[in-house]
Amino acid sequence: MKQVWALMAVTVLLGGCSIQTIALRSMGGILDNGMAAFNEESDLQLAHEALGSNLKLIEALIKSDPENEQFLIFAAEGYQAYGLAFCEDDSVERARVFYLRGKEYGMRILLKNEKFKAAMNGDIDSFRDAVKTFSKDDVPAMFWTAFNWGSYINISRTDVEALAEISKVTALVQRAAELDPAYYHGGAFLFFGTMEGSMPKVLGGHPDKAKELFEKCLAINGGKFLMTQLYYAKTVAVQTQDQPLFESLLTQIDTTSLDVLPEARLANVVAKEKAKKLLAKESDLF
Repeated sequence: MKQVWALMAVTVLLGGCSIQTIALRSMGGILDNGMAAFNEESDLQLAHEALGSNLKLIEALIKSDPENEQFLIFAAEGYQAYGLAFCEDDSVERARVFYLRGKEYGMRILLKNEKFKAAMNGDIDSFRDAVKTFSKDDVPAMFWTAFNWGSYINISRTDVEALAEISKVTALVQRAAELDPAYYHGGAFLFFGTMEGSMPKVLGGHPDKAKELFEKCLAINGGKFLMTQLYYAKTVAVQTQDQPLFESLLTQIDTTSLDVLPEARLANVVAKEKAKKLLAKESDLF
């Protein structure tokens, strides 16, 4: 009898919440642990095989629970990781598809903000004002949406329409940095450093500013998140033709243990692989 009353009490408390929804939302903790385990993986092939199937599982869960923000963030983060780690070097077209998919999953969360939704197709000043209404709780959605969006733009530099949206991406990342500068190992400063450092000075690039941003990112993550050194070398060192800096940064990547930051072991493996490819091009870059 006590069990019956307990069941009735739960039913009243849950109201119209279906058993399916309850079950789906109980998956959040499991997926959270799954994403953590994925980020800790050091075997690229295993990570490649696992991420593809897990992303489809997450998409299936989203179809059953479309408003679940945790699932949407997992999808946004997962597609960004898939595009960067497993597509960008071999198939830019596939990377574009996955970056856009990740962006759209993140946007589903951000567009719940009515002011932001209204400003999406407006001028940049209205967009910036709308972005200011986001709080620290919105940082993951802002960050992964912008990271996917920015990654798409970065590999679509001949697309004038895509390039025109960089100011919106910048506004999102700037707000995320204001609210939580340390999020994802100082990822906002990695983004800005890459953006400022990827263009030659004669075309409006700011290598000195980029260097400051990368150094700030390194200060946040203690040099343990090796993507920082990778993009520092790929942009600032190459654009300023500072070969000693280039070699120093790539040597740091090569000699740093994968165990220095277990929660980003996979990202660091990817950085090491990309650093090898970048080093192989040194004679062409300098």
